[in-house]
Amino acid sequence: MSKHTLSVLVENKPGVLARIASLIARRGFNIDSLAVGPTEVPTLSRMTVVVDVEELPLEQVTKQLNKLVEVIKVVELEDAAAVQRQILLVKVRADAATRGQVLEMVQMFRAKVVDVATDALVIEATGSTDKLRALLEVLAPFGVKELVQSGLVAIGRGGRSISDRALRTA
Repeated sequence: MSKHTLSVLVENKPGVLARIASLIARRGFNIDSLAVGPTEVPTLSRMTVVVDVEELPLEQVTKQLNKLVEVIKVVELEDAAAVQRQILLVKVRADAATRGQVLEMVQMFRAKVVDVATDALVIEATGSTDKLRALLEVLAPFGVKELVQSGLVAIGRGGRSISDRALRTA
């Protein structure tokens, strides 16, 4: 199995997220990441779904997604042809003795401190999955108290847009 990133352009209506997630779950696939948000067109939303699946079953799921009335367009985004990002908020132990070292790590990864307490820092980082994993590895020795990570968001590189193409054919 391998991870695949799908960009799904959908009508911005209640229940669409549940229908798409249940369609994928009924096929027995685990959703590794799911992010949904509005697009440049107020009546449309874009879902970025990362699934761990073989190539052929993915094609079947894509065809079934395209059959849903609320789905406008489904595109698989190849890693090299897309810009992919996640956001991470991590609370790290940082007392007076270790705060300077933690701040050095934050600067190395071009992250930023968004909250300061006497015994901890909350760090915000945006980037690829690999970058965020590496940041967590260097912060682990200091003691990660809590963390939350968004789902992957992705967009194709270049001037083409799936919403332009989808709206022209709709």
